[in-house]
Amino acid sequence: MSASNGHARPGKLDGKVAIITGAAEGVGEAISHKFAYEGASGLLLAGLPDDPLDEVKSDIEEQYPGTRVETFAGDIGTQENAEAAVKAAVDAFGALDILVNNAGVLPTLAEIDEYPVEDFHRFVHNNINTTFFMTRAAIPELQKSRGNVVSAGSEAGWNGTPQFTPYGPTKAWNHAFMKGIAGEQGKYGIRANCVCPGPVDTSWTHVETGPMDEETVKTLTGATALGRRGTTEEIANVYAFLASDEASYVTGALWLVDGATTIVHGLPGDDVPKDIKQEPKGKLKLRFQTASDPSAAPTS
Repeated sequence: MSASNGHARPGKLDGKVAIITGAAEGVGEAISHKFAYEGASGLLLAGLPDDPLDEVKSDIEEQYPGTRVETFAGDIGTQENAEAAVKAAVDAFGALDILVNNAGVLPTLAEIDEYPVEDFHRFVHNNINTTFFMTRAAIPELQKSRGNVVSAGSEAGWNGTPQFTPYGPTKAWNHAFMKGIAGEQGKYGIRANCVCPGPVDTSWTHVETGPMDEETVKTLTGATALGRRGTTEEIANVYAFLASDEASYVTGALWLVDGATTIVHGLPGDDVPKDIKQEPKGKLKLRFQTASDPSAAPTS
């Protein structure tokens, strides 16, 4: 156990090597920091060429000097790039223990008869193709290490979501895909699970930076039992648990981190006291929870 960022590193992922897709913003940035915080020895941060991968790499290396970080910039929704990303991780670190399929998009808010066809195709490419090709490419290495896959599901994969109806089905695909991988690959010691968030405090759920209007944002927070969005760190904590040996008997699971969105009725969050609605501060110093501006300063 080593100390960094003013905190002792618990070591839940000591010595592990992970690929994290969609690694530079929002939940992906938090997962990247959390894995380093938990002692991962090597991280390959994958994202698109315009993503602030270098900034996140620099932040992690500064805060967690025991973790080596490499980046891969490219469209991992293609077989060629997915295979190249896995090869880059193995070439850099000698093995692969964990694949985190976090890449995804939420491009447009519109009713289905007006939903842009090009955005539907973006959903399929970014939310489904990336998970399929990355998992397919990583499985041979994960068989060697008896590793695991954790993919991004969503409470929308249960409930469906009006005004961005194509989003939920792409997440339901991830749910079923991880269950299938869990059943198929267990004989090799591989585990596969989904983290299924509800509304999270990222650029997606703010009027200024995402596709949602004020009414939608109000409904999202009001529809949780706690009356607030989750933080990216709260979501990352569950990824770290599922990726760790502490979850050695957890496979084929859909792990809801949704503030009870899937079970409550109406808008109970509107009646929650202000102190309960307050987001926890957390331990991670993140720069891109709600913005992609490389000049943003890490939170203290």
